[in-house]
Amino acid sequence: MLRASDFSIRVDGLATGPNNLITDVPGVRVGHCTVEGEGQRTGVTAVLAGDHNPFAEKNVANAHVLNGFGKSLGLMQVQELGTLETPILLTNTLNVGLVHDAAVSYMLELCRRDGLECHSVNPVVLECNDARLSDIQRRAVGREEVFRALNTASRDFALGAVGAGRGTVCFGFKGGIGSASRRLRLDGKDYTLGVLVQSNHGCLEELTVCNRRLGEEIIAKRNARPAPEPNDRGSIMMVTAT
Repeated sequence: MLRASDFSIRVDGLATGPNNLITDVPGVRVGHCTVEGEGQRTGVTAVLAGDHNPFAEKNVANAHVLNGFGKSLGLMQVQELGTLETPILLTNTLNVGLVHDAAVSYMLELCRRDGLECHSVNPVVLECNDARLSDIQRRAVGREEVFRALNTASRDFALGAVGAGRGTVCFGFKGGIGSASRRLRLDGKDYTLGVLVQSNHGCLEELTVCNRRLGEEIIAKRNARPAPEPNDRGSIMMVTAT
């Protein structure tokens, strides 16, 4: 899949990681399961913070919500304790509960394997609404899809209309899963900052790239205003790692 950087579009002067992906951060892996057919264009994306059992070795974490209208689960405990004890899962709005349930099963199996008692666990599940392109009421993402995404996670993963991004829309065009990384030096130490997004937001006239209002230019070339769009501007989920 071609990305902005392939067209020499740069939004900053920072160096990227070797693959310009969130998985440039050591230990991070990403997996997808895409669901298609019978009106379905949806899926699930899993972000794992390492090869270890995250319940046994919790990762430092935090969460920030801006103009929140999401149906996410698990953020309250992350904000309260500052730790992450499961993989992060992204899906569509009406599948959050089923994905959460599958994540609990996954963690219980993992803890039984490692001989750990697990009486409470806090899966983090994030979502975007893909109902414009998918029959969201079918709730087609469950245990099988979640386990497939988790068990196939790797450093080299697909971008675009896959997994949780299969049915999303962005600025009037196809949305999806995107990722990038940047190298930073702070206080004499080198860091890699990685990000993964599930994009499902914006109307065409708001599309701006490097201060160029491309959306308005596209509308002008079409010689017509775009078709009316919903009043809400959708949402974007962002996972970062360092």
